[in-house]
Amino acid sequence: MPNLTRRSLMAFFMFFTAFILNGLPCKAEQGTEKTFTNSLGMEFVLIPKGAFLMGTPMDEPGREKDELQHKVILEKPFYMQTTEVTVRQWISVMGRSFFGGKKGEDDMPVVKVSWQDCVSFIKKLNALNEGAYRLPTEAEWEYACRAGSKTAYGWGNDIDCSKANYSTNTLKSSECVSYAKGRGLEPDQPSPVKSYAPNAFGLYDMNGNVWEWCQDWYAPYDVNKTTNPTGPESGSDKVDKVRRGGSWYGAGQRCRSGNRNFSHFANRYQTTGFRLVKEIK
Repeated sequence: MPNLTRRSLMAFFMFFTAFILNGLPCKAEQGTEKTFTNSLGMEFVLIPKGAFLMGTPMDEPGREKDELQHKVILEKPFYMQTTEVTVRQWISVMGRSFFGGKKGEDDMPVVKVSWQDCVSFIKKLNALNEGAYRLPTEAEWEYACRAGSKTAYGWGNDIDCSKANYSTNTLKSSECVSYAKGRGLEPDQPSPVKSYAPNAFGLYDMNGNVWEWCQDWYAPYDVNKTTNPTGPESGSDKVDKVRRGGSWYGAGQRCRSGNRNFSHFANRYQTTGFRLVKEIK
């Protein structure tokens, strides 16, 4: 009994000390939960604040000249959607009248959406008063894609058909067509979300499946603005928005974590969708 009493007192002392220093060791402030699911079934995972090397090393195969490697600091955590926005989620917010020529099953990523379409979706979603949603910045996107890795892809320096949906284009890039068919996945289109393994943060299809719109205007990196960078200011000469991640249409090197792409903000492609960030107040 004396030993039990001493252990109990010690446990109470440790709890009391932790309470004084840190507060109650349970749900503290809003936004500290590791995962979050909204009323539409959109799943989000907490991405911690941190620093990383954005861009790619000079010797990375497939590297482009706009991938200048530089240190970036993100001072705030944020929630990132675990998958691309799906057809079901798009219809839930926009309605079928806004679906147009978009095709796919409920769990397919919605595609043929312009950057402007994404903004319209976000405005309607935010009107539900369930939080502040937006597109990720390019820096947030790459940080979340890398998930602590420094390699060409989230899993290493090499890509194969089991890792991501790429080269399932029967006309131009067919390397992974047979693999996809063997898994019951259709070529010449995106695969349903969560068809491939997630990265270390729990995010699916950051490499491959569909390109994803980012918040930023496209421009060379500004290495003088490396804390919470948001790209250049808008202007009449800027019409291209950043896309990231690669897609089913092209080669594996396009899916590299540091690979950059861009397109006019009004363009709609069968290869392009998006995922969201939910801000933490």
